[in-house]
Parts: sequence; structure tokens; C-alpha cells
Amino acid sequence: MTEKIQKVLANAGLASRRQIETWIQEGRIHVDGKIAKLGDRIDITAKVRVDGRDVPLMKSAAQKTRVLLYHKPEGEICSRNDPEKRPTVFDRLPLLRNGRWISVGRLDFNTSGVLLLTNNGELAHQLMHPSKEIEREYAVRVQGQVSPEMIKNLKDGVPLDGIPAHFDKITDAGGEGSNHWYHVLVKEGRNRVVRKLWESQGVKVSRLIRIRFDSITLPRFLRRGRWMELEKEAIANLRHSITQVE
Repeated sequence: MTEKIQKVLANAGLASRRQIETWIQEGRIHVDGKIAKLGDRIDITAKVRVDGRDVPLMKSAAQKTRVLLYHKPEGEICSRNDPEKRPTVFDRLPLLRNGRWISVGRLDFNTSGVLLLTNNGELAHQLMHPSKEIEREYAVRVQGQVSPEMIKNLKDGVPLDGIPAHFDKITDAGGEGSNHWYHVLVKEGRNRVVRKLWESQGVKVSRLIRIRFDSITLPRFLRRGRWMELEKEAIANLRHSITQVE
């Protein structure tokens, strides 16, 4: 059975579907000696090379799906390559054979907390897809006075770069002055959406921690910069979340 090349390579853990589509457009992928094109269909017997290196599809397809929960600290990026040579989350992860860790979305340089990584590119693609509306919960420390009107605006929605955005839930988590915390819930992974929403109300975010992604909550015992591998049941729960809206 053949499938689109980006889906086959994502299933093999090469990268997310979106990243592979970019590689195809850049001419970096060859199939059976020819440059791949968007729309090409292959199976796992195809001879695929990326940047001149062979991709062992059959071995990769036989691997079980793994998911890591990483407690990302501030001061790390979620990309493998950085011109500024800043630390990356991938520096701390265990090595993989016949595949690579793929980040399920990103947290920006100054944000800490729950970051999921998997060797299954198709799973990563599904968890990141806007149509799935995966819940993401953050603990936010803000500086500035927050009025009931601001809370209403943030729940009702405000335009960010011409596109409406809102918090699905806002909970006052206590604190005083410059140490006031809120817990907020969003169902989209747009870049810096939490910070931008607060900034739209003239409030500065001084600390941002993602404490939950779907059913995966940040454990108290997991120190910053450490990772743990999810059990089969937890991975099954993630799969269930993305199949509920099929």
C-alpha cells in the first residue's frame, strides 16, 4: 500500500509532516534516484535519501512509538540548529536509532514546562494540527493591574495579527503585586499566543510555564532539564484525544 511520501517519512520518525513537505520543496529528498515531488506516493520498500543519506524505512517502521515528557527550562530553544549557538532541548535527550526526536510544537526561549517529543512524526503532526484543538494549560505570572474588563476581553477574544484569539479559561491562582499568578487554557499552538494575549491588555508576562498538554501534566518530581518516557496508557490517551475529532 502506498501513501504520500511526507506521511511515510513522518511515520518513520524522520520529521514532522510539515517539515518534510518543506524538504521536498527544497529538493532535499530523492526517491529511487529521482528528486521527490509533493504528491508522490511510496511504500516502505522505496529507496529514500535525504541530503544524500539513506533512510532505513523498513527498520524505522518496525520501531514502537515512543513519547518523552521533557521539563524544558528557560534558556533553551526547541530547534536543532541555532546561528547564535544557544542550548537546545535536543542536547539532553537520549539517542535514537533509525529515527529522531520530533518536538510536538514549541516553547519559546523564555518559556518553561511541558514539552512532548516523539519518534513518530505522524503522531506529532496530529497533535499539532489546529483542527484537533488540543488543550494547553499555562501558569502565568503577570505584572500590572488586571481588571474584570481585561479578563472579559481575554475570554471573549482579541485580534492578534488580524486573527482572533482568546483564552478558553482563566483562573486567578493568587499572589500579590508583581507576583500575581493566573492559570490560562488555550486550544491553539500559535506562536507566543499567551504572551501576546496578555500584552494586548497592557499587561507584561514575567514568567510563563506550560503545566499541561492535553492529558499530560507536569509532575512535581520532574526537575527542569530532565525527561521521562510516557507509558503505553498515556500514549493511548493522546491518540484518543486526536481521534475524537476525526
